[in-house]
Amino acid sequence: MNTLSPFHLAIPVDNLDLARDFYNSTLELEEGRSSDHWVDFDFFGHQLVIHYKQKSDSETKQHNSVDGKEVPVPHFGIILEWEIWQKFANMLSEKNVKFAIEPYIRFKGEVGEQATMFFYDPCGNALEFKSFKDPSQVFAK
Repeated sequence: MNTLSPFHLAIPVDNLDLARDFYNSTLELEEGRSSDHWVDFDFFGHQLVIHYKQKSDSETKQHNSVDGKEVPVPHFGIILEWEIWQKFANMLSEKNVKFAIEPYIRFKGEVGEQATMFFYDPCGNALEFKSFKDPSQVFAK
């Protein structure tokens, strides 16, 4: 596939006001349309929608072990340019975002060298932001 199309992702949040503030103020995403039950955001050119959904007592956080770190599953995010990822990681650190996995470099000097970090929104949705030193290696084996 040569051209990327914007994706649309809708996620549940149990506190619309808190989540709206996080995506707007902490991540600095531009807000689009909204209603009493949902809010659109420009997620780096993609459409992210937070939808109010009452939290269920049966929802638990799941993880998979990767590189000795507990990676949240499910999670979503975006692949940023290397310099933009660095600036974004610094901005989040300055805003005292609590990382599930602190920003670090995987596969340093190897095929697929990448920067990655994980954190949760205030409603428990896991996000990963990553960057590849060489963007042509996103799917390299």
